[in-house]
This record gives sequence, C-alpha cells and structure tokens, in this order.
Amino acid sequence: MKLTKLMASAAIAVAAATASFAEENLVISSWLPPTHPINTEMLQGLADMMAEATGGEVTAEIKMGLAPPPAQMDLVMDGAADVTIIFHGYQPGRFVATKLIELPGYEGNAEAASVAYWRVHEAHLAQLDEHRGVKLIGLSTHGPGQIHSNKEVTSLDDLNGLKTRLGGGVSADVGAELGLVGIQVPAPKVYETLDSGAADAVAMNMGERISFKLNEVAKNVYEMPGGFYRGSFAVLMSQEKFDSLPEAAQKALEENVFGEPFSRMMGKAWDDSDDRARKATEEAGDNKIVTASEADQAKFADMAARVREKILAEIAATGIDAQAAYEMVKAEMAKESM
Repeated sequence: MKLTKLMASAAIAVAAATASFAEENLVISSWLPPTHPINTEMLQGLADMMAEATGGEVTAEIKMGLAPPPAQMDLVMDGAADVTIIFHGYQPGRFVATKLIELPGYEGNAEAASVAYWRVHEAHLAQLDEHRGVKLIGLSTHGPGQIHSNKEVTSLDDLNGLKTRLGGGVSADVGAELGLVGIQVPAPKVYETLDSGAADAVAMNMGERISFKLNEVAKNVYEMPGGFYRGSFAVLMSQEKFDSLPEAAQKALEENVFGEPFSRMMGKAWDDSDDRARKATEEAGDNKIVTASEADQAKFADMAARVREKILAEIAATGIDAQAAYEMVKAEMAKESM
C-alpha cells in the first residue's frame, strides 16, 4: 500500500513538472507563397532558433492566408496570430523612421544592412515606438532593389513612363524620380500583373526572380550597382503572448534569438536568395541582365541624393536626429562588410 501511494505521488510530481514546462506552440502568420525564403528560411529559421534556445519549450508553426499583408500587425494585436512579418511600405503613413534603411546608396549586402538596421533602431529609432502594441523581435531589409521588366531596358531613359509595380515606401519616391508610372499590388500578385500586361516592370530584389517566377514574365533586369532602393521588414510578436511565457523562456529568447541574431539571420537568407536567383537568371538562355552605364550611375546618384534629402527631412520632423542615424547605418554596414 505504501509503495502504491509512493508511486502515485511520484506520478503526480512528474505530471506537475511536465505541466510547468509544457510546450508553447506559437502561430506564425505569413502572407508569402509557401516556398518563399521568408517562410522556408527566415520564419522557419525563427521557429528553429526559438526551439533550440528554449530546449523545445517554445515551438512554432507557420500558417498562411490568415489576413492580407497590410493587416498582419493588427492580426497579432488582436491575438489571431502570435507572430508575423510585415513590410512597412504596405502601410503608408503608419511608419516613417523605417524608411531610413530603404534609402538608395548604401554599400553592403542585406546581412550587413539588417544588422546595422537593428543597431540603429536601438540607438535612434526606437524612441518613436512605431511598433507600439506589439513586441518587435527582428528587423531586416532585402538586398538591392532592381528593375525587372518584360521589355528591354538599357538606360535610365528607358524607364521613363514604364508601368512598374512599386511596393511603397522609398521605392515610390525613387520611382517618381525615374519617371516610372507606379502600380501598387501586393507581392503575391506580381506574376499575374506582369503576365496580364497590367504592368511592364517590377521593382524588387534579385531573389524574387525565383520566388515570384520573374524569369518567366520579366526576362530583363536593369541593374543599378548598390540598388535603386531597399525594402524594410519587421517581425512582430504578440506582447501578451510573450509575457505569458515562462520567465526562463523569455530570457532565453531575448538573449539568444530576438534582435540582432535573428535580424542577421534574415539578412543572410536574403543574400543567399539573391545569389541563387542571379545564378538562375545568368543560366537562363532567354533572360538578360544589363548593368547601368557609368553615366547613368552618376545621373542616378543625383536622383538618390534628392530622395535621401526628402526622406531624412521626414524622419527629422519626428524629432529623431536623422543625419546621425543615417551616418550610423553607413558606419555599421561598413563594419559588417570588412
């Protein structure tokens, strides 16, 4: 009888211990195609990093189609998902400081830019609290944005009047300088927009040639060294969900996953995607990459300077030292590129 009671007590103790360390499975919302690197490398990578950091206590699964791209932040604030990724340019007027990383003219890859972005956010941008209501766990930018078209483009002059899908944010300001006729549709609609002839071109990073099958509907790439722009992304978590996690799990995530480590991982994934797509484009017999001439590079440098002046003025109007933040991005990217 005593042995039976002892075994029962042990079972209760084990059950209680197990309950206290029960696995928390988070729902990550995504609006990208299933095979996009944001899903297969970045968000899945986040799930793997969280599981490793917490010894399997915090896991996650990716679910798609829960809401359109502009509604993702509200989705998390409403508790319909625990984590999501947003593209700031899809919500004009809601974000200002995030345009800093989108400016043309930065030297360095997406990994260097993403790390610099997080550091500058911590030092300068966080004071605006533009992601209030949720927990910001990562920031990233894709690699240099280029022009992908279904007609041949060999110079800046060829871009004037070209119907071009622009994602918003700084790409719209650059598009205005270039004389592009801007068309705004979510990224998942790019293929059909080009295939139907509703647009002649799209502004995207090189990696999207694979992700959105641009090699089929935009066989020409007009490439500006350093890119025409970049794009700003943030990964957000429900503050309520984070606060509900065990203290040890919170500490592990803060120290080993969130912030710079995750931002770096996202940047590297963008770079790897760009490299794969460039190789595929170069190997495709009917695709062509044209690099801007030195004269066009100089001409665009003047356009880029006007865009930077405009955007930095917008950011400065919020009370941030925009010039200092801009100089810090360049300096941190240089450090990461050494």
